[in-house]
Amino acid sequence: MMTAVTASLDDIAIQRAKAGDIHALERVYRAYQGTVYNLARRMCRSREDAEDVLQETFLEVCLSIGKFRGAEPGSLTAWIKRIAASKALMKIRRAKYRDTDEFFEDAAPAPETGDVGLRMDLEAVMCRLSDTARAVVWLHDIEGYTHEDIAELMGKSVSFSKSQLSRAHTRLRKWLSGEARC
Repeated sequence: MMTAVTASLDDIAIQRAKAGDIHALERVYRAYQGTVYNLARRMCRSREDAEDVLQETFLEVCLSIGKFRGAEPGSLTAWIKRIAASKALMKIRRAKYRDTDEFFEDAAPAPETGDVGLRMDLEAVMCRLSDTARAVVWLHDIEGYTHEDIAELMGKSVSFSKSQLSRAHTRLRKWLSGEARC
Protein backbone atom coordinates (compact mmCIF):
# COMPACT_ATOMS: atom_id res chain seq x y z
CA MET A 1 0.00 0.00 0.00
CA MET A 2 1.29 3.47 -0.86
CA THR A 3 1.42 5.98 1.96
CA ALA A 4 1.33 9.75 1.64
CA VAL A 5 5.01 9.89 2.60
CA THR A 6 5.96 7.38 -0.11
CA ALA A 7 3.82 9.22 -2.66
CA SER A 8 5.47 12.56 -1.87
CA LEU A 9 8.93 10.97 -1.97
CA ASP A 10 8.07 9.47 -5.33
CA ASP A 11 6.85 12.85 -6.60
CA ILE A 12 10.08 14.51 -5.52
CA ALA A 13 12.19 11.72 -7.03
CA ILE A 14 10.18 11.82 -10.26
CA GLN A 15 10.60 15.58 -10.64
CA ARG A 16 14.33 15.32 -10.01
CA ALA A 17 14.65 12.32 -12.32
CA LYS A 18 12.85 14.23 -15.08
CA ALA A 19 15.40 16.99 -14.58
CA GLY A 20 18.20 14.45 -15.14
CA ASP A 21 19.23 13.84 -11.53
CA ILE A 22 21.05 10.48 -11.55
CA HIS A 23 20.62 10.12 -7.78
CA ALA A 24 16.85 10.43 -8.16
CA LEU A 25 16.86 7.73 -10.83
CA GLU A 26 18.89 5.55 -8.52
CA ARG A 27 16.36 6.19 -5.76
CA VAL A 28 13.53 5.08 -8.05
CA TYR A 29 15.54 2.00 -9.00
CA ARG A 30 16.25 1.08 -5.37
CA ALA A 31 12.60 1.56 -4.41
CA TYR A 32 11.25 -0.66 -7.21
CA GLN A 33 13.97 -3.18 -8.09
CA GLY A 34 12.50 -5.91 -5.86
CA THR A 35 9.00 -5.42 -7.21
CA VAL A 36 10.19 -5.58 -10.81
CA TYR A 37 12.47 -8.56 -10.23
CA ASN A 38 9.72 -10.54 -8.47
CA LEU A 39 7.24 -9.84 -11.27
CA ALA A 40 9.81 -10.80 -13.91
CA ARG A 41 10.90 -13.92 -12.02
CA ARG A 42 7.32 -15.19 -11.84
CA MET A 43 6.76 -14.61 -15.54
CA CYS A 44 10.13 -15.81 -16.87
CA ARG A 45 11.65 -19.26 -16.58
CA SER A 46 15.09 -18.32 -15.30
CA ARG A 47 16.81 -15.93 -12.95
CA GLU A 48 18.94 -14.72 -15.84
CA ASP A 49 15.86 -13.78 -17.86
CA ALA A 50 14.36 -12.02 -14.83
CA GLU A 51 17.60 -10.08 -14.36
CA ASP A 52 17.54 -9.10 -18.04
CA VAL A 53 13.94 -7.91 -17.66
CA LEU A 54 14.93 -5.92 -14.56
CA GLN A 55 17.73 -4.23 -16.48
CA GLU A 56 15.60 -3.60 -19.57
CA THR A 57 12.77 -2.21 -17.44
CA PHE A 58 14.92 0.35 -15.67
CA LEU A 59 16.67 1.32 -18.88
CA GLU A 60 13.19 2.06 -20.26
CA VAL A 61 12.24 3.90 -17.05
CA CYS A 62 15.38 6.07 -17.34
CA LEU A 63 14.73 6.81 -21.01
CA SER A 64 10.99 7.46 -20.59
CA ILE A 65 10.68 9.12 -17.18
CA GLY A 66 10.27 12.48 -18.93
CA LYS A 67 7.05 11.17 -20.51
CA PHE A 68 5.62 9.90 -17.22
CA ARG A 69 2.50 11.91 -16.41
CA GLY A 70 1.10 10.08 -13.37
CA ALA A 71 -0.52 12.32 -10.82
CA GLU A 72 -2.22 9.79 -8.55
CA PRO A 73 -0.57 7.95 -5.66
CA GLY A 74 0.61 4.57 -6.86
CA SER A 75 0.72 5.54 -10.51
CA LEU A 76 4.52 5.30 -10.60
CA THR A 77 4.29 1.74 -9.29
CA ALA A 78 1.66 0.85 -11.88
CA TRP A 79 3.68 2.48 -14.67
CA ILE A 80 6.88 0.65 -13.74
CA LYS A 81 5.07 -2.70 -13.34
CA ARG A 82 3.43 -2.23 -16.75
CA ILE A 83 6.85 -1.67 -18.34
CA ALA A 84 8.21 -4.75 -16.53
CA ALA A 85 5.29 -6.93 -17.64
CA SER A 86 5.72 -5.75 -21.21
CA LYS A 87 9.47 -6.47 -21.14
CA ALA A 88 8.86 -9.93 -19.64
CA LEU A 89 6.32 -10.75 -22.34
CA MET A 90 8.75 -9.60 -25.03
CA LYS A 91 11.43 -11.80 -23.45
CA ILE A 92 9.07 -14.77 -23.56
CA ARG A 93 8.20 -14.11 -27.21
CA ARG A 94 11.84 -13.72 -28.23
CA ALA A 95 13.17 -16.69 -26.37
CA LYS A 96 11.17 -19.39 -28.16
CA TYR A 97 11.77 -21.66 -25.20
CA ARG A 98 12.69 -25.28 -25.68
CA ASP A 99 10.04 -27.75 -26.78
CA THR A 100 7.76 -29.57 -24.36
CA ASP A 101 9.93 -32.67 -23.89
CA GLU A 102 12.96 -30.64 -22.91
CA PHE A 103 10.84 -28.47 -20.64
CA PHE A 104 9.51 -31.38 -18.63
CA GLU A 105 13.00 -32.81 -18.20
CA ASP A 106 14.21 -29.50 -16.74
CA ALA A 107 11.11 -28.67 -14.72
CA ALA A 108 11.08 -29.00 -10.97
CA PRO A 109 10.03 -32.50 -9.96
CA ALA A 110 6.49 -32.96 -8.74
CA PRO A 111 6.26 -33.35 -4.99
CA GLU A 112 5.87 -37.01 -4.02
CA THR A 113 5.00 -36.68 -0.37
CA GLY A 114 2.16 -34.94 1.40
CA ASP A 115 4.53 -32.99 3.66
CA VAL A 116 5.39 -30.46 0.95
CA GLY A 117 3.35 -27.29 1.40
CA LEU A 118 0.77 -26.01 -1.03
CA ARG A 119 3.07 -23.12 -1.93
CA MET A 120 5.75 -25.51 -3.15
CA ASP A 121 3.14 -27.52 -5.04
CA LEU A 122 1.76 -24.39 -6.66
CA GLU A 123 5.21 -23.15 -7.65
CA ALA A 124 6.07 -26.53 -9.15
CA VAL A 125 2.91 -26.73 -11.24
CA MET A 126 3.10 -23.07 -12.27
CA CYS A 127 6.45 -23.95 -13.86
CA ARG A 128 4.67 -26.55 -15.95
CA LEU A 129 2.28 -24.09 -17.53
CA SER A 130 3.17 -22.65 -20.90
CA ASP A 131 4.91 -19.28 -20.87
CA THR A 132 1.74 -17.55 -22.03
CA ALA A 133 -0.57 -19.28 -19.55
CA ARG A 134 1.82 -18.62 -16.66
CA ALA A 135 2.09 -14.95 -17.61
CA VAL A 136 -1.70 -14.57 -17.81
CA VAL A 137 -2.21 -16.30 -14.43
CA TRP A 138 0.45 -14.16 -12.79
CA LEU A 139 -0.74 -10.88 -14.29
CA HIS A 140 -4.43 -11.53 -13.56
CA ASP A 141 -4.44 -13.44 -10.28
CA ILE A 142 -1.40 -11.96 -8.56
CA GLU A 143 -0.82 -8.53 -10.07
CA GLY A 144 -4.51 -7.72 -10.51
CA TYR A 145 -4.44 -6.81 -14.18
CA THR A 146 -7.77 -6.93 -15.98
CA HIS A 147 -8.31 -9.10 -19.04
CA GLU A 148 -8.39 -5.90 -21.08
CA ASP A 149 -4.96 -4.88 -19.72
CA ILE A 150 -3.52 -8.34 -20.42
CA ALA A 151 -4.96 -8.39 -23.92
CA GLU A 152 -3.39 -5.02 -24.65
CA LEU A 153 0.00 -6.06 -23.22
CA MET A 154 0.04 -9.29 -25.21
CA GLY A 155 -1.45 -7.90 -28.39
CA LYS A 156 -4.31 -10.40 -28.18
CA SER A 157 -8.05 -10.30 -27.62
CA VAL A 158 -9.82 -10.17 -24.26
CA SER A 159 -11.31 -13.61 -24.97
CA PHE A 160 -7.79 -14.96 -25.49
CA SER A 161 -6.81 -13.78 -22.02
CA LYS A 162 -9.96 -15.24 -20.46
CA SER A 163 -9.56 -18.60 -22.18
CA GLN A 164 -5.87 -18.84 -21.24
CA LEU A 165 -6.74 -18.11 -17.61
CA SER A 166 -9.60 -20.61 -17.55
CA ARG A 167 -7.51 -23.38 -19.09
CA ALA A 168 -4.59 -22.65 -16.77
CA HIS A 169 -6.86 -22.74 -13.72
CA THR A 170 -8.26 -26.09 -14.84
CA ARG A 171 -4.77 -27.53 -15.29
CA LEU A 172 -3.57 -26.15 -11.97
CA ARG A 173 -6.54 -27.63 -10.10
CA LYS A 174 -5.99 -31.05 -11.70
CA TRP A 175 -2.26 -31.03 -11.04
CA LEU A 176 -2.61 -29.85 -7.46
CA SER A 177 -5.32 -32.39 -6.66
CA GLY A 178 -3.28 -35.19 -8.21
CA GLU A 179 -5.97 -36.04 -10.78
CA ALA A 180 -3.57 -35.65 -13.68
CA ARG A 181 0.12 -36.26 -14.03
CA CYS A 182 2.12 -33.10 -14.57
